[in-house]
Amino acid sequence: MFSWFKNDSSTAADLYVDLGTANTLIAARGQGIVLNEPSIVAFSETSPGKRKIIAVGQNAREILKKAPGNIFSQKPIRDGVIADFELARAMLKDFLNRPVVKKLYSRPRIVVSLPYGVTEVEKKAVTEACKSAGAKDVYLIDEPMAAAIGADLPIKSATGSMIIDVGGGTTEVAVIALADIVYCEAIRVGGHKIDEGIIDYFKQVKKLIITDTVAEYLKISIGTAVPKKDIRTAQVSGRDASTGLLRTEEVTSEDVGLAMNDGLQAIINAIHRALENTPPELVSDIIESGIWLAGGGALIRDFDLRIHNEIRLPVRVAENPLIAIAKGGEMVLEDPILLEKIQIDA
Repeated sequence: MFSWFKNDSSTAADLYVDLGTANTLIAARGQGIVLNEPSIVAFSETSPGKRKIIAVGQNAREILKKAPGNIFSQKPIRDGVIADFELARAMLKDFLNRPVVKKLYSRPRIVVSLPYGVTEVEKKAVTEACKSAGAKDVYLIDEPMAAAIGADLPIKSATGSMIIDVGGGTTEVAVIALADIVYCEAIRVGGHKIDEGIIDYFKQVKKLIITDTVAEYLKISIGTAVPKKDIRTAQVSGRDASTGLLRTEEVTSEDVGLAMNDGLQAIINAIHRALENTPPELVSDIIESGIWLAGGGALIRDFDLRIHNEIRLPVRVAENPLIAIAKGGEMVLEDPILLEKIQIDA
């Protein structure tokens, strides 16, 4: 789809960082994705207000599986932006100093994608965290733009394209033309909010208290955007809301689909609003080319069918939707001219 320019590599950025609420991905120019780790930090409190970092990423997750009482965990990225600067800086520094990354660049020029419409304070927090972690320069781009590039949409063309990036913390519905975001509807609904819906549903309707991990398992294994279609079952364990005792029961994909419905409907409503606010000539392009889905939420069973049924437009899922943003970020590393065009002011 792209006619990439041949550029002097000395002017190109070195690393792309996707600071996700659930996972952080790092891609290197010419190397592809070199790191994909959970965005989580394990720490102990040496004294009130004093924290000692124990582990980061997958190492932290492994330690926390043993549930040690004196070790705590936190996700420093919330809704795609930094929620805890100290832990985010420690996490970034750890990731950038991993041998697989460090051997490539000691003081890299980094491109970071952010949710559309973040505040100046949030931009500054990301820039400072990257620089304090060892970055020479930091360039910021919008997440939906990176997702569209990774999905191989013709973003440089005057033809309008629509990308829906369903991440862990946010969903962005963007219309792109001439390497610019013409309109974007961003909502604080993503994979984690859908998990919360499953937890609330089981507590209220099934009187069963389940964990975040169980909710995510149900979403991935039998979750569906069309509850009445192709019903599946799974065994789930939780705590009885009345007795407090452990209880195991069989649940259906219809239950999980109903639990997910509010979150999915919020995304569909955002698509409606985006189409209503898009110039008619670009809507005509989208009617012809269809809507593209990226991000982890694109993998929810029959979500593309649900959108098609309600929006009445073709819906396509990007190849490898989980890493579409990182793939797009890597492609930007090879094209400094495009980076200059799409970067947002820090």
